[in-house]
Amino acid sequence: MKPFIKHLFIVSLFLVFFSVYNYTIYTSKSDYGNIHLSKKAIQGENLWLKNNCNSCHQLYGLGGYLGPDLTNVYANRNEDYLKAMLNSGVKAMPKFNFNSKEKEALVQFFKEVNQTGFYPNTEAELETDGWVSIKRKK
Repeated sequence: MKPFIKHLFIVSLFLVFFSVYNYTIYTSKSDYGNIHLSKKAIQGENLWLKNNCNSCHQLYGLGGYLGPDLTNVYANRNEDYLKAMLNSGVKAMPKFNFNSKEKEALVQFFKEVNQTGFYPNTEAELETDGWVSIKRKK
């Protein structure tokens, strides 16, 4: 019976360690920095979610694969192009009927997402402890 108790203790110890480790990793906000969206960008994000844009497009490589990743679309296109694209559609993208305030909010959302970083981040480095060090925008 003693080996059973010894194994139970070791498994319990690993379970406690695993729980504390996961709690620490998944509740830490230190990796996110001070990223805050403006009210206008939050309105744009809500439109992004309401119209299910992430079913076709990605931000930081997460989302659908029908359309391009839009993480840095603001840096690669001008605002007028983005506003025109939102209502006219491009290739497989449907036409939307956003009013001017909605288009401004979506463009502001793209602008603020663009300021958070690069995708794909080709200058990321794998550290010896398994974490990935990424280049951030300043």
